[in-house]
Amino acid sequence: MGRALGGEVSVHVDAPVDRVWALVSDVTRIGEFSPETFEARWTRGSTGPAVGATFKGHVKRNGVGPTYWSGCRVTRCEPERVFEFAVGTEAVPINNWGYRLEPDGAGTRVTEYYRLEPTLPVRLYWLVLGPLRGRTNERGMRTTLERMKAVLEEEQ
Repeated sequence: MGRALGGEVSVHVDAPVDRVWALVSDVTRIGEFSPETFEARWTRGSTGPAVGATFKGHVKRNGVGPTYWSGCRVTRCEPERVFEFAVGTEAVPINNWGYRLEPDGAGTRVTEYYRLEPTLPVRLYWLVLGPLRGRTNERGMRTTLERMKAVLEEEQ
């Protein structure tokens, strides 16, 4: 379908991997950083990052319009390396978001990424709206990471 079903943005943060991990894996803090997800909470007895843990995010698409809750499930949780979650239902995930962390000198290279599930409806959506949504996602990821970077570096 031409355009990749996803994207990523990376930044260098002058903070050690363990501190960056603590922040990116605490979904309850996403509202401080994301331009679209303004709050999140663990659900169904989940209290922190672990494969299978569930949470829901309160979203305002593009920062405007009506709000809605999205169900999420942690799909990868490798402390100080990868935190990834699927958005949608367990039976029908729509997309995946995550953070990869790599030591980078005295700091950390943080990559936020998303990957859409390659179902036919999602592929058709991406064919029509992919370029616009991809740019919006890239701007949002950059904003999120820059806000996280500011908080982590201020706490030094």
